[in-house]
Amino acid sequence: MAEEALARLDPKGPRRILAVAAIFVLALLVAQIAVAGTFAPLARLALLAFAGALFWIGWRVWQATGNGLLLTEDGLFDDQGRLLAAMDNIRGLDRGLFDIKPSSGFTVKLNEPMGRAWAPGVWWRIGRRLGIGGAVPGRQAKAMAEILAAYLAHTRPPNT
Repeated sequence: MAEEALARLDPKGPRRILAVAAIFVLALLVAQIAVAGTFAPLARLALLAFAGALFWIGWRVWQATGNGLLLTEDGLFDDQGRLLAAMDNIRGLDRGLFDIKPSSGFTVKLNEPMGRAWAPGVWWRIGRRLGIGGAVPGRQAKAMAEILAAYLAHTRPPNT
């Protein structure tokens, strides 16, 4: 990984707290409905399992949003040094209004597919797509997308 970051994305802050709080409140509501309602035992168990799954997802979002993303000349990395996409594997970006992308984010198109991975609220990777966004600051995501697009335009020859 290169020493100097071209851009940094830190999901820490109000969006992180709001995202996790919304999931935890939903989990509490589902658990309250399961306990207070007059349901068959199997339905009550299913609701409690759903509430437990929501608590687990909320915890995973809290953990994932504790790490930022770095854009370097070598590629996109998380704070732990995990490679999300190498720069030579990046083909382009989708960041338009009607593109399939995470909230407040953008999608990176890859030349070669990489393994599936997911950091809820921050990024996901499926096949030849890497989505960055969710519980991230929109300004930082937009700045990272613009810097990445400019870097790609500067380092790659135009298609003829």
